[in-house]
Amino acid sequence: MLLKKNKEWEIYKNITPERVFINRRSVLKNLGFAALSTNLLMRTAQAAQNLYRNNLYPVKENKKYFIQENDIKGGIRKLTDEYKVTNYNNYYEFGTTKNIKRRASKLLTSPWTISFTGMIDKEFEIDIDDLTKRVALEERIYKLRCVEAWSMVVPWSGFALKEILKIVQPQPKAKYLVMKTFFDPDNVSSQRQDWYPWPYTEVLTIEEARNELSFIATGVYGKPLPNQNGSPLRLIVPWKYGFKSIKSIVSFDFVEERPKTFWEAIQPKEYGFWANVNPEVAHPRWSQARDKDIGTNKMYDTKIYNGYEEWVSYLYKSMDASDSLYR
Repeated sequence: MLLKKNKEWEIYKNITPERVFINRRSVLKNLGFAALSTNLLMRTAQAAQNLYRNNLYPVKENKKYFIQENDIKGGIRKLTDEYKVTNYNNYYEFGTTKNIKRRASKLLTSPWTISFTGMIDKEFEIDIDDLTKRVALEERIYKLRCVEAWSMVVPWSGFALKEILKIVQPQPKAKYLVMKTFFDPDNVSSQRQDWYPWPYTEVLTIEEARNELSFIATGVYGKPLPNQNGSPLRLIVPWKYGFKSIKSIVSFDFVEERPKTFWEAIQPKEYGFWANVNPEVAHPRWSQARDKDIGTNKMYDTKIYNGYEEWVSYLYKSMDASDSLYR
C-alpha cells in the first residue's frame, strides 16, 4: 500500500479557517437557542393562558342536578377527594394505567383550537378561551360511573352542551354529534400504536347532546381542568359510563350517519354505543350492580341511568332496553 505524506504547507492548507469555524459554531448554537426559544415562548403563552383561566373560577354552583346518595351501610356520600379525582384517570393517549398525570402534563393546551363542521349553518374554528366568553359557566356536582365499576362524585365547572348547539344551529338532517380528541403521534407515543383507532372518537345523538344534563367541563374543584382530567375541555354525560365522556376535544362534527366510536370499534360486545348505566345488564366480565367510590372504597348500589332517570329516560322510551341501557 502506498501512503501519501502531506507536505507541511498542505497540512495547513486543509485547516478550516477560524472565521468559518466560529461561524459554524454560532449557527449550531443559534439553532439550539431557536429551539429553546420556541419552547420557551410556547410555555410562556401557556402560563399566560393558565393565568386567564385561573381567573374564571370558581363559578356559581347549579344545584338542580345534585343527587344525594347513601352507601350500602346508610352513610351519606360526600364529594370524592380532589387528589383522588386528579390522580386516578383513564386516558389511553398517555398510557393504559391510571397513573398518567406526569405524562399528560406535557400536553400543551394553549392555544387550543376547536373546529365546528358538518351539517351546520357555517363551519368555523374558535379558540377555547374565546368560546368560554360566549357561554355562561357554572358548577355542577355529578356522579361519574366508570364501566370498570368504580365511581366518583365531582364538582365540574363548565357549560351545557346545548349552548354549543345554539351557537352552531345544526341542520334538521343532522342526527349525530361526533367529537374527537387531539391526534399528535410525534409527541404522544401511545398514538403511534396502530392497533388503536386514533384519534379517540365519541358520538351522541343530537337529542342526547341537547339534553340538559350533557355538559362541557372546563374546570374542576373551582380550578381549570388539569391535563390528566381532559384539559382544556371535555364532555360529561353522567347517565352513561365514563368512557363516553371524551377528553381534550378538538372537533365537533354534525353528521347524518353514525360512525363507530373509539371503544365500539375495538370491542363492541363490551363497550357499546349507548353505554347507559344499568345495574341489571352486566359487563361480560363483571357485575354492574354495585360501584366503589375511589376515595373511600365504600360500595354503592348502582342505579338505573346512574341515578339520573328523571332527566334522561324519555330519550330511550321507544328503544329496546337491552340496546338503550348498555350496548
